[in-house]
Amino acid sequence: MENEKQRPLVGVGVMIKNKNDEILLGLRRSPYGQGTWSFPGGHLEFGETMAAAAIRETREETGLEVSELELVSLADEMGSLNKGKHYVNVGFLAHFVSGEAKLTEPEKWERWEWFDLEKLPEPIFEATGLMIKRYQIGQLYQNK
Repeated sequence: MENEKQRPLVGVGVMIKNKNDEILLGLRRSPYGQGTWSFPGGHLEFGETMAAAAIRETREETGLEVSELELVSLADEMGSLNKGKHYVNVGFLAHFVSGEAKLTEPEKWERWEWFDLEKLPEPIFEATGLMIKRYQIGQLYQNK
């Protein structure tokens, strides 16, 4: 395993919007990003589509069902916050379908809350902040 070539990890993040146009953020407990607010998400599994991973991770972490996934961002992350890892992060916008946000993985998350995009908590997880910026830029272009 030591001689195995290092490869990037693929992560998905999911920006969920509810009927009030609020987005769901969770306060992270896991060592990677602890104390920051983040979208639900996780790693792509072998043989899984990115959209399927986004739906699965959302269900596993929040108990929510989502639909209408739309690609929002695609980014390389190799910064010091990644602890020597290279991530290819895929960000999706998803619309809330059903369920109630609940703490299904308390070892990874402290709580889930809905926020207005104009009143976000701090600090925001790096990948989540990037997704939000790219989403807002896309909205500006769509509204022109």
